[in-house]
Amino acid sequence: MKTLQELLERTVGIALEGSAQTPVADLNIDSRRIQTSHLYAAMPGTQVDGHAFCRQAALAGASAILVQQDWEGKSAFAAEFPNVAILSSNEVSESLGHLALNFFDRAAESLVVVGVTGTNGKTSVCTLLFDLFTRLGFDCGLVSTVENRIKQEVLKSTHTTPNVVDLHRLFAQMLNQGCTHCFMEVSSHAAHQNRIAGVPFAGGVFTNITHDHLDYHGSFDAYIKAKKSFFDRLPATAFALTNRDDRNGMVMLQNTKAMRYTFAMNSTADFRVKILEHDLGGMLLHVQGQELWTPLVGGFNASNLLAVYAAAFLLTEGEEDILPALSALPRVNGRFEALQGPNNISAIVDYAHTPDALLNVIQTINEIRKRGVNLITVVGCGGDRDREKRPEMARIAVEGSDRAVFTADNPRSELAQDIINEMAAGVSPQHYKKMLQVLDRKEAIKTALLLAQPGDVVLVAGKGHETYQEINGVRHDFDDKAVLRELFELLF
Repeated sequence: MKTLQELLERTVGIALEGSAQTPVADLNIDSRRIQTSHLYAAMPGTQVDGHAFCRQAALAGASAILVQQDWEGKSAFAAEFPNVAILSSNEVSESLGHLALNFFDRAAESLVVVGVTGTNGKTSVCTLLFDLFTRLGFDCGLVSTVENRIKQEVLKSTHTTPNVVDLHRLFAQMLNQGCTHCFMEVSSHAAHQNRIAGVPFAGGVFTNITHDHLDYHGSFDAYIKAKKSFFDRLPATAFALTNRDDRNGMVMLQNTKAMRYTFAMNSTADFRVKILEHDLGGMLLHVQGQELWTPLVGGFNASNLLAVYAAAFLLTEGEEDILPALSALPRVNGRFEALQGPNNISAIVDYAHTPDALLNVIQTINEIRKRGVNLITVVGCGGDRDREKRPEMARIAVEGSDRAVFTADNPRSELAQDIINEMAAGVSPQHYKKMLQVLDRKEAIKTALLLAQPGDVVLVAGKGHETYQEINGVRHDFDDKAVLRELFELLF
């Protein structure tokens, strides 16, 4: 049993204003699940301030609360609940991370943790690093949008980056099961909300930054600062690896204490890659003076693979088996996955849900497809998310494809037709004839396949690995790949 005193002795930045001997059996930020001997952290949220629930937490049995130093309700709370320890901090979310690190016996410090951030490519880079190091003989953990893993055990993933307590709990589980490395996505939300507080990163990787999440951050500048804050907090013992081809790549390194490295396809950098050949079956790459064949496709994947190679090189001091192991890695679930259908029709499923990601996928297909082969793109935009990207994604889809079918993605609380209307506003009059609107996603995919002639390519974008569709707060089973396979059998 740990006591607050024991935890506080190891945690900087927290002042104790109540009993120092309160035992803490767990750390839990969910006020609905507070139990005896629990600590409640009053997290300032995007919609609700956690300080509003301090009294409720105490009545539910919390033995201690962690609050902001300047919380005005402190005196009244202390008078009503004299037996509840009050801890105060200048930044509750940051302090909670360090408390969690200590509570779980600093398990994260025994792991080699590498964080990957960027608008696009986070899941691919993390998953490829996990697969690569597993092939190299290491026991690894993975924290990603698609799934969390402890070696080959798959755990449910609800957020790109878990809350800070769950994250440190996950590190402890990884360590207990023999893991030596963990590769994790670091979202801009997680960096801004201090969900990575207390994590002793061994390295950080930046893939790129484009238009996304402006509904949360408010401006592109704030979005960049959130990504950059991850690198600002890296220690001097870590490496900071950035994409020099991205115009904001070097911004990420401006204030970092970490050792700085760069990778690029089109710029001078520490690590370089060049595409020698590519088709829908894969690519032949030139990486640091050596050739590499991979089943992955597209310049964005060449960049992702180079980031993986560079990170692995830095972590292993240039182990010779890196390139052969990289060559054997399969494609990442829902990232440019190709399905071959009847009549030589190719369907590609990709998670592209930002303008830049969609543009990259469409450009890749257009570079590969032969003359006379048409591209038909099925795409939608998520509800309750950045609305500014909707017309831009529609414009990219229509201008880069022979036909574009606009449909529902995850409309959430919005009406799918309203989202599609906002998308269609980005289409110029000369492209109206190339645009179709089909509200039902399955019918939209069916329409695209019926439009396809032998040899054509159908791109189904936006959902990738997801196996659900969220409508009015309810998740329904929906898997783009499963729907495509079903329709291949029904239609041909």
